[in-house]
Amino acid sequence: MLAHRPDNEQQIHRLFEDGDRALIAADQTQLSRIFADDYIQYDESGYASTKQDVINNLTSGAIRYISMTSTSRQIRLLADDVALVHGSEDDEVEQAGRRFQVSYIYTDIVMKRNGTWQIVASQLVKP
Repeated sequence: MLAHRPDNEQQIHRLFEDGDRALIAADQTQLSRIFADDYIQYDESGYASTKQDVINNLTSGAIRYISMTSTSRQIRLLADDVALVHGSEDDEVEQAGRRFQVSYIYTDIVMKRNGTWQIVASQLVKP
């Protein structure tokens, strides 16, 4: 059984808090640090987006996060360098000039590469 590692859990928790702030700010530098180069995200319809797709959508203004509220975030360390993070989000977004609420449940895989945690994959589903 894997030993409880609060330092890794704290680093991952901080990574997700930084990620929420970076998504709201459309901060390309922080998003590039948070998402691995080989990052892939599948949305609730099964559409795949790469790291660059996510960053481009945010920096172009195609989508904008007004607010993000994470709930029920759980971190499960599977190894010293791999973790599964799952929870839910209640967000306010703006797209095509229209603001709306969106809620989803997510599962993310995070890996520690070269001493730094990054999100490598995400799956989003509607509750």
